[in-house]
Amino acid sequence: MSFREFTKGLYKENPTFRIMLGMCPTLAVTTSLINGLGMGLATAAVLVCSNAMISLVRNIVPKKIRIPIYIVIIATFVTIADLSLAAYTPDLHKSLGLFIPLIVVNCIVLGRAEAFASRHAVFDSILDGLGMGLGFTLSLSVIGSIREIIGAGTILGHPLLGAAYMSHPFLLFVLPAGAFFTLALLMGIMNRLEKKS
Repeated sequence: MSFREFTKGLYKENPTFRIMLGMCPTLAVTTSLINGLGMGLATAAVLVCSNAMISLVRNIVPKKIRIPIYIVIIATFVTIADLSLAAYTPDLHKSLGLFIPLIVVNCIVLGRAEAFASRHAVFDSILDGLGMGLGFTLSLSVIGSIREIIGAGTILGHPLLGAAYMSHPFLLFVLPAGAFFTLALLMGIMNRLEKKS
């Protein structure tokens, strides 16, 4: 049971490619691998911590005020993540900008709190948050890598393709339209693989 809670977020219930949640940060910050990785890990940390805390307090929270309490718990962990990024990785924090505080209203985080953590034990809730968070991180990292390689000819800021490509990169991929195109392409590949299996 517990192992399944972890693995479902990686593929079967992947937040980005299967459930289509968290599209705002997915499309907005994935111009590079480092941005996707940073956003994904920040969201994963908030997911794990908020799931654990909500699972701990689920039996003492009155049903009528559970959502506001969940939001306060989530907002606390988002603030910790935001301040930690600002202190330890200021360049990444500046690049992600407003999307770190917006984790508070990310459907993935609130959805897992309401659908899973409020109904399950702490350990299972932590595994659920970890699986969903890593699935989201993996999705953002793949999208960010593709967009950075094709759109800039680099990976993690280091030149990857030849000088000829670097002087004329396919800039569409670092523009907003490139995010939609990359996401659609990857979802098409996943759906094709799903049909074959």
